[in-house]
Amino acid sequence: MSKQLFLKKSIRTLLSEASSNKAGLKKTLGPWSLLAMGIGAIIGAGIFVLSGEAAAQYAGPAISISFILAAIICVFAALCYAEFASLIPIAGSAYSYAYVTMGELIAWIIGWGLTLEYLFSAATVAVGWSGYFTSILNDLGLILPKSLVTAPLSYSVVEGWSMTGSFINLPAVIITLLMGVLVATGVKAAASFNNVMVFIKLLVIAVFIGLGLFFVKKENWQPFIPQNTGVFGHYGFSGIFRGAGLVFFAFIGFDALSTLAQEAKNPQKDLPKAMLGSLGVSTIVYILVALVLTGIVSYTKLNVADPIAVAIAALGPKFLWIGFLVKLAILAGLTSVILVMIMGQARIFFTMAQDGLLPKVFTKVHSTYRTPFIITLAVTALALLVAGLFPVEILGQLVSMGTLMAFAIVCFGVLVLRAKQPLLHRPFKTPFMPWVPLIGTLACVFQMFMLPWVTWMQLLIWMGLGLWIYFSYSIKNSVLRKPARKK
Repeated sequence: MSKQLFLKKSIRTLLSEASSNKAGLKKTLGPWSLLAMGIGAIIGAGIFVLSGEAAAQYAGPAISISFILAAIICVFAALCYAEFASLIPIAGSAYSYAYVTMGELIAWIIGWGLTLEYLFSAATVAVGWSGYFTSILNDLGLILPKSLVTAPLSYSVVEGWSMTGSFINLPAVIITLLMGVLVATGVKAAASFNNVMVFIKLLVIAVFIGLGLFFVKKENWQPFIPQNTGVFGHYGFSGIFRGAGLVFFAFIGFDALSTLAQEAKNPQKDLPKAMLGSLGVSTIVYILVALVLTGIVSYTKLNVADPIAVAIAALGPKFLWIGFLVKLAILAGLTSVILVMIMGQARIFFTMAQDGLLPKVFTKVHSTYRTPFIITLAVTALALLVAGLFPVEILGQLVSMGTLMAFAIVCFGVLVLRAKQPLLHRPFKTPFMPWVPLIGTLACVFQMFMLPWVTWMQLLIWMGLGLWIYFSYSIKNSVLRKPARKK
């Protein structure tokens, strides 16, 4: 029984499924669309919120170095993802990679864990989108009732769960529904919409950087690395590392590209380029914004939810119009994140259903749209339910935990497959073996242990639910186990 829990799918089987297009998904995504999808998934609230908090509390002006360190950790994971994506161009992402390297049980665990990254991330970002949308309406003199823009449930460490008196976070529900319907009705239309959103946010960010350079005061960068206060993580070099731990989560999303492998025109060539390219573009943008931000105003003034707005206010009254554009860019940034996360989650569940681990109805592909229609709508329904009922602080840490777990398993999976099947043709190879995947694995595990113990408890509860589903349904319906059951 214990051996059967770790039954593996063969590389040959997965490659056969991918080449035959058994899933029936339409290949519409070229290299530029994939690159835009990656940028759309990465650049979201992190650049507009986390940069200020990390600078003010941990790293000071050296927050730009924190971004570089966080990016390096992500590069280790991205190189490993790129090898797997070129070797196994199938929609299951880390779930499929774990299936061929470590077996079905580990694949289920990572597939269920990815829900924390994709589905919960979509819901979390939708709640943030609602806040900025409401702020824009307030600027225009339109005030929505509080009962329709905040979650009915709240949680604090001291008081536990409580009711806020609100009915539902309606804007969060609406944007999630719109993005879900868009994804369900066609990947090409979703990609075109994402391209527009990415263009808007990069344009506004470029305006902020270009204009802000003329208002940078070098004295705001002195000292570039503030002296440590005697508390680990509070400035100094330890503060840079603590800041890297915070802003790491601003890079989440590039791995979602691997879920689009079966809808990419040339996945083995384009996916590695798009993953590394989107990570590179986002890193450069983050560093430039961090430098300009801490150059315009002192880092001590940036511990706010809208640090970019603080910097814009420092430019003078005649530039306040940029603040409105920044809010629009934030909406664009968050919208594209919601879209890509729903798309990624639907395709992971779609692949799990093809393997028999989820109900077969989720494998249905729409005859006209050529998308996994039913599972996309199901994912959308779950995401809008979570977005409408729960506050953002409940979900954020879980998203980070799920992402780090996925990164660690993918990095370790590269080591396992290189050892067991070294002669496989790999269109893209992770360089500097075995150090890149080894360091990537250890760095992600180390980062997981930096998260609060409460998050670990939430992870264990979520995984307990997943294992109950696996042993009560999935293990009995696994396609891989059918030959064994017949015997």
